[in-house]
Amino acid sequence: MLRSFSLLILLSGFTLAATFTLAQAPAPGAKPKVSSTLAVRTPGAWKPLDSGIEQRKMTLERSEPSYSFDLNLVRFGANQIVPRIISSGQFQLKSADAKTLAQRSGAMATINANYFDEKGKPLAFLKTATQEINRNVSKHALYTGVFGLRNSTPFIVHRDDFQLMQAQEAIQSGPLLLKDGAVVQTIAGAGRYSRRAVIGIDKQHRLIVGVTDTVLGGLSFAELQELFSRPEWQLETSELLNLDGGGSAQLYIKTNRHEEFISGTAEVPVVIGFFKTGN
Repeated sequence: MLRSFSLLILLSGFTLAATFTLAQAPAPGAKPKVSSTLAVRTPGAWKPLDSGIEQRKMTLERSEPSYSFDLNLVRFGANQIVPRIISSGQFQLKSADAKTLAQRSGAMATINANYFDEKGKPLAFLKTATQEINRNVSKHALYTGVFGLRNSTPFIVHRDDFQLMQAQEAIQSGPLLLKDGAVVQTIAGAGRYSRRAVIGIDKQHRLIVGVTDTVLGGLSFAELQELFSRPEWQLETSELLNLDGGGSAQLYIKTNRHEEFISGTAEVPVVIGFFKTGN
């Protein structure tokens, strides 16, 4: 009797668990959710543009308020493409857009970089291959990450782990969103939506950059962390750094077969450029 009663309880437990799982499963045809108000309308797929360069476009849909936008992504092969920090001052310019700085420098792709003031001066550490423009490693709550090159290898680290003397080139920006694949606690207001630009390093040591193309709205830091860390979105970056967003966010890419410019509403004094190795 006791054995039969225990078996009945066990079977009832399985039934409840199955019912709960079915209740939690998304309805057929439902768009996969990133957050309570954001869904992926079209995940997109990586498409090769050139040796070591791939592009992907994710279309996202916000329910409150209702609008859709694209997250434009470019991925660079670890051994085929090298990044460099490019300052507009190298070309006797106060500032310029990403396309102009790509054309002047010969970069195949460029994305806006660090934060700056109304005079175009960087608000945190900035070093190009030829000049240390701002030596100050800022302790501001926003600027928690550094992207740079050490022994010609790109890195993204927390500012507390940044070794200034070992960096050939570097920009300080933030917040740092992912570290060793784990979500980093961000600043207050992390749930606010905005036009975003990011740079990351994935588990295969490839660089990934991304820019949203919406003028109003966009993504929160928490949603960026979700998109770039969870396996279902197939981005899985180990490190992810937020760059200057808003009107500064812009991305340009040109290969033999493809040219695209996601323009911003403001010129910028610094970009991260991407070059074929050996150039």
